[in-house]
Amino acid sequence: MRVEHELHHRRRGRNWGVGLLLVGFVALIFGLTVVKTLSLGSIVELERFDHVARPQLVPQEGAAQ
Repeated sequence: MRVEHELHHRRRGRNWGVGLLLVGFVALIFGLTVVKTLSLGSIVELERFDHVARPQLVPQEGAAQ
């Protein structure tokens, strides 16, 4: 039989705490991403959000539709 030292017990508790903080942080970032994506509305707005000029997404004047 192995007797677990008290130090291992404290480390396990600390590791659980750090793990829960990490999971919470990932959940927060995922939630913010989902909310930001859903608030854009249409897929065209989502494609325009990459901060790069894409002329094919800008409607042309006088173009037949």
